Amino acid sequence: MFNYLYCDILGLVDPAEVNPIEVTPGFLLSAAVLMEIPIAATLVSFLAPYGPNRWTNVGAGTVMTLVQIWSLTVGPPTVYYIAYSVVEVSATALIAVLAWRWAGAAPAPPEA
Repeated sequence: MFNYLYCDILGLVDPAEVNPIEVTPGFLLSAAVLMEIPIAATLVSFLAPYGPNRWTNVGAGTVMTLVQIWSLTVGPPTVYYIAYSVVEVSATALIAVLAWRWAGAAPAPPEA
């Protein structure tokens, strides 16, 4: 999540990145919704039992991976954007894969 934010902050100081983007209320709402996905997934990871936790992480990881890959096609990406994107895509894809493979909590040991 911080990786997304740091990349966006760098983009704000890069005139080549800021000028082509029309910042509308709809754009800002879309950005806010996208940032809420990893925040909500983190919260669910702490509060939800295995099933909802697993599927939230599969879904959030998949959505954020696809969004980041798509964002590379919107315009010519800068070198720093590509670097951040490699980390973001790797991390979110790994989250989705690990959640997909997660077999659940280990059974409790038998009582003596």
